[in-house]
Amino acid sequence: MRKCKIIWSFFCAFVLCLLPVQPACAAQDREDISLYATAAALVDAETGRVLYGKNQDTPMAMASTTKIMTCIIILENLDLDEEVTVSDYAASMPKVKLYVKCGEKYKVRNLLFSMMLESHNDSAVVLAENLGKRYLSDELKNKDTAEFTTEESKQAVAEFARLMNEKAEEIGCTQTYFLTPNGLDATQTITMEDGGTVTKEHCTTAAELAQIMSYCVLSSPMRDLFREITAEASYSFSENGRSFSCSNHNAFLSMMDGAFSGKTGFTNKAGYCYVGALERDGRTYVVALLACGWPNNKSYKWSDTRELMEFGLENYTYRDFEPETALADIVVENGASPDGSPYQEVSIAVEREGGVLPIHMLACDGESIEAEVECKSALMAPVSAGEQVGSITYYLNEASGDRRLLAEEKLFTGQNVEVKDLKYIMRYIGDCFLVF
Repeated sequence: MRKCKIIWSFFCAFVLCLLPVQPACAAQDREDISLYATAAALVDAETGRVLYGKNQDTPMAMASTTKIMTCIIILENLDLDEEVTVSDYAASMPKVKLYVKCGEKYKVRNLLFSMMLESHNDSAVVLAENLGKRYLSDELKNKDTAEFTTEESKQAVAEFARLMNEKAEEIGCTQTYFLTPNGLDATQTITMEDGGTVTKEHCTTAAELAQIMSYCVLSSPMRDLFREITAEASYSFSENGRSFSCSNHNAFLSMMDGAFSGKTGFTNKAGYCYVGALERDGRTYVVALLACGWPNNKSYKWSDTRELMEFGLENYTYRDFEPETALADIVVENGASPDGSPYQEVSIAVEREGGVLPIHMLACDGESIEAEVECKSALMAPVSAGEQVGSITYYLNEASGDRRLLAEEKLFTGQNVEVKDLKYIMRYIGDCFLVF
């Protein structure tokens, strides 16, 4: 294999004429960011790229930000007008709660607003139980949820947590583990086949929490409903002869133009947590904060979110890059020349797979793209068109100094080449005699 390294520096400063612009993404700009949160991530929701991180890969408790996953699982699996039944276990959840009562029935839609706007813990468990029970035995599946014992309710919630973890794995979250649908702190001891035990906690990382939120607002087939629910300022409904009114506790919705979704959270272990999304000028940013202060520091999460969102807006813009890729022809040893001459050296062109370029991405000044081309320099005849002979790997050199894999495309032979064997040479000699 011949390894060719081609480095392109594509990013040129986009300077507005006659307007002074400070260099974006300069090192001092990053150093000037000061956050209260123990862990934080600013993420490009479209690609999942972490544009700024602080302990972003450290697993931590995430409190009620958990409910964004609960919400999307319910939206993807239950009808909004379906009625679900309250168990004694669900009704026993601690505050903050809707104060549902065992045996009551509620529409899924109403409980989702209750859970996402007011962060009601009992609403989350009612929803989780009624979906999770569908994966239990036929006996429990058909049993009235209001008649569930505490143990049966916990089994149903465990099945729902399994769905949450499967979804997390599906979208690439490897350090996230869900035990509860409402975000209350929890620990689980798992016995392994060899008899050993492993203790797992309800946790995620700032980067993966942002990744989950990105899925909810951009990729999920139910993203529109998720956005509608989480953006609602208030919601009122009546069920079981009672009236309820819910107000959205996501104050960031009115703090910056383009803010459209988010979820707060707090437990004594997790501290104040937050995940929020903002769209502006075709860009979608997600900020996730973990352990962003404890009482009486409830407002820290808003200042941290604003600082990170402003950093993203001021420094990152979408740009397209389509570099010329110089690919040398490949010599085919003992290959039959198209003109019939046995003395002619044969070479064939290399074709790119396509579909990778142009690369459309958020980027800032000082960043560059590097492409590494690996391609065979010679082949032995016969050769068939479409054989893979190498690849091009694209990397982003980030302003932070990190090197990030962007994409890879394959390289193929562009044509067939027959082998130059005895039959081919005899045919060539025969053609020569015919000329004379």
